[in-house]
Amino acid sequence: MRSKAEMAGKYFVGIDLGGMSAKAGLFDDAGKLIVKDTVKTSKEEGYAATVTNLAELVKKVCEKGKVPFASLCGVGVGSPGIINGKDGIVLSWTNFGWENKNLAADLSEKLNGLNVKISNDANAAALGEARFGAGKKYENSIFITLGTGVGSGIILGGKIFEGFRGGAAEAGHMTLVVGGIPCPCGRRGCFEQYASASALIRDTKRAMFEHKDSSMWKLAGSPEQVDGRTAFTAAKEGDLAARDVVKNYIMYLSEGILNLVNLFRPQAIIVGGGVSGEGDYLLQPVRRYVDEHLFVGFDRIPLAIVRADLGNDAGMWGACALVLDD
Repeated sequence: MRSKAEMAGKYFVGIDLGGMSAKAGLFDDAGKLIVKDTVKTSKEEGYAATVTNLAELVKKVCEKGKVPFASLCGVGVGSPGIINGKDGIVLSWTNFGWENKNLAADLSEKLNGLNVKISNDANAAALGEARFGAGKKYENSIFITLGTGVGSGIILGGKIFEGFRGGAAEAGHMTLVVGGIPCPCGRRGCFEQYASASALIRDTKRAMFEHKDSSMWKLAGSPEQVDGRTAFTAAKEGDLAARDVVKNYIMYLSEGILNLVNLFRPQAIIVGGGVSGEGDYLLQPVRRYVDEHLFVGFDRIPLAIVRADLGNDAGMWGACALVLDD
C-alpha cells in the first residue's frame, strides 16, 4: 500500500505505440517504473479508436499503480512514422494510414487537458537509453536497433535531434552500397539491407544453400527456421561458411556506424535489437573495425560502442522522459 507521501507525488506515463500493441508504463518523478500494461492496436480500428484506447490505457496503469489520475503530470508517446514532435503531429504513419494527425492534442483532450508530448518511436528508444540505460553517462549518443530494419535515434546535448519537421535520424536508409540490394523504401543499397536482422537471416539462408555441408543446416533444421542467431552460433562452433556470414555482417554494420560517427562524433553508439544479444562476440570486432577505419581514432577521441540495457522497454522509458522534465 502506498503512503500518503507517495500518493501526493508527481507521476508520468510513457507509451510505446506499435502496430500490434501499445505498452504503457507508470513512472514516478525520479523515473522509477511502478507498473506497466498493454493494449492491442490495429490499423482497422481507426485513428479515433486508437486515441481512445490509449487514453484508457493511461487510466488503467494509474489504477493498477494505485495512483490518482489527478497526480499525473504528463504523458509521453513514442509513435512509428514521421513525427513533428514540436507540434505534436504524426505527419505520416504509412502502416496505419495516418496523415497529419494531431495525436498530442487529441490524446490530451481525452485526458482532461493533460500535457502530452510525442516523438518517433526510435527517437524515444534512443532517449530512454540515454536517460535511463546504457547511455546515461553520455551527453551525446546514437542508438541503433537491429531488427526487421535498422532503426536509429540521435541524442545531442541530452536532447533528441529530430531535424526539420522530425525527418532526421533515418540511418537505416542511408546508402551503404550504391546500386545495391533493393529496399522497400524504393532505393537501393540502404544500410538496413545489410545490417538488419532480416538481412542477416537472408544472408544466412544464402550461405546454407551454397554450402550444403554447413552446420547451419543442423542448427536451423530448415531454411524456414533460420533466425538471427543461426550464423553466430555456427560461427562460434567453427563453421567456415557461418564465419563468412558473420564477418560480412560485422563489416557492413561497422561501415554504417563509421558514417554516423564521422558525421556526429558522439560519445557512444548504443546497439539494441535482437542481434545485439550476441554481446561482445558482435561488438568487439565492430569496435576494432571502427577504430581502425575511423577518420580520427579512439586514441584521440574516445568512442564507446555498447549494448543497449533496456531491451523492448526502451521506447516506454524514453516516452516518459519526453514529459519528465517538461
